[in-house]
Amino acid sequence: MAESLDAGIRKQLLQTDDEFRSLSERHHELDVRLHQLAERNHLDDQEQVEETTLKKRKLQLKDRMEDILRRTVAAPRAASARV
Repeated sequence: MAESLDAGIRKQLLQTDDEFRSLSERHHELDVRLHQLAERNHLDDQEQVEETTLKKRKLQLKDRMEDILRRTVAAPRAASARV
């Protein structure tokens, strides 16, 4: 149930939150590039560095998206606690 709630909130954020949408689009772009690199038989040194850098950046984006998601979920709870 929590996963469907998260999915619904994510969908809402993609439609209403410019920062979340931008982060999600960039996350997807990095994912596409990582898949391109994964399809190669061998990565040279530069490509290995790129792969590692992309993975780290992708995790940073995901962490930021999760922060926004948590803040969005917590906001209605905090408001109702004050009432």
